[in-house]
Amino acid sequence: MLNTLAAWIERNYLVLAVGFSVLALVHPPLFSWIAPHISLGLGLIMFGMGLTLEFADFVRVGREWRAAGLGVGLQYVLMPGIAWAVCLLLDLPASAAVGVILVGCCPSGTASNVIAYFAKADVPLSVVMTLGSTLAAPLATPALMELVAGQRVDVDFWAMVQSVFWIVVFPLLDGLILRHLLRERLKPVVRIFPSISVLTISAVIACVVGLNQKNILDFPALVILAVILHNGFGYLAGFWCARGLGARTITARTISIEVGMQNSGLAAALASVFFGPEAALPGAIFSLWQNLSGMALARIWAGHQTGSAERQITS
Repeated sequence: MLNTLAAWIERNYLVLAVGFSVLALVHPPLFSWIAPHISLGLGLIMFGMGLTLEFADFVRVGREWRAAGLGVGLQYVLMPGIAWAVCLLLDLPASAAVGVILVGCCPSGTASNVIAYFAKADVPLSVVMTLGSTLAAPLATPALMELVAGQRVDVDFWAMVQSVFWIVVFPLLDGLILRHLLRERLKPVVRIFPSISVLTISAVIACVVGLNQKNILDFPALVILAVILHNGFGYLAGFWCARGLGARTITARTISIEVGMQNSGLAAALASVFFGPEAALPGAIFSLWQNLSGMALARIWAGHQTGSAERQITS
């Protein structure tokens, strides 16, 4: 019974994410109370990923360091450039444009690791790329903002390192160690953990919606369009640039997710401090949209992966 319910949740994760978000728009307190616990929720998901991986997976990524370097490089080249082009195309007001460009100049977010997991992409590679872009952010983000937008921001290096360690590295390492020690005894837990991850990420998305209900219902159409274009072109450019540079399909999909999904929470926080609430709006909307679009993309790519495997078995 439990396995059947878990399988149903996994199959319907996009429906659940959208359904939770609609409920949050109607009555924000249903999910907004989660806000102080978002880091814990993401950590729980990373722990579940660790249970499905091996230390050998990360050794393999170390040998393929060029792919990780390519992903980080494309992250910081493509997303600021796409942001600048979108702002120019839509003739965004200066306050909104600086927020969009700030999102593009930020590192990838931990949500990309979750989406890579659901997309059956290369999760260890995704984690390494997130770490790499985050460690580069205190230098890259201010430099790119000054180059692209002519504005200066400061990023707290140690605060970012601590955040990534506690949300990504620590729980993932715990899961890896537990899998290494217990092996077969963990199988029943591993079977249901993806469904727990689905419910957790859906609740986190709904929490972001609830916290930003007023801004979303005000429907700043131009900013929403800018966010959709920025995120979508990030996925497309990340995938095809990686493929054009010789990356395998699964690597290109991982890079696509990593490039298209930003640490928009950081962007919103920096915008609030340096530029004001209007500049923070693109980051807040990006937080919601990238998770929904990422879940949709993961569903498509996971389906392709399954279909390819089935064709190989029958051929």
